[in-house]
Amino acid sequence: MNAPCKNTLLTARWIWRNTVELWQETSGAMALEYGLIAALIAVAIIGSLVEVRDALVGLPLQSAIDALINSLS
Repeated sequence: MNAPCKNTLLTARWIWRNTVELWQETSGAMALEYGLIAALIAVAIIGSLVEVRDALVGLPLQSAIDALINSLS
């Protein structure tokens, strides 16, 4: 297995550092804003999963994998 890219590790560290800072934020307005952002991200993820599910229903496994790869590119 290949070692992760240096940029990937830097990005992961940046995300982790910012996540910790967000959890330490005590402002109610900031918490509300981040809650709304998280809700919008969740809606986007659920919507995309529904679209992928509808495209893959009833297909054999290899066809489903091919369709998923084609939809991502």
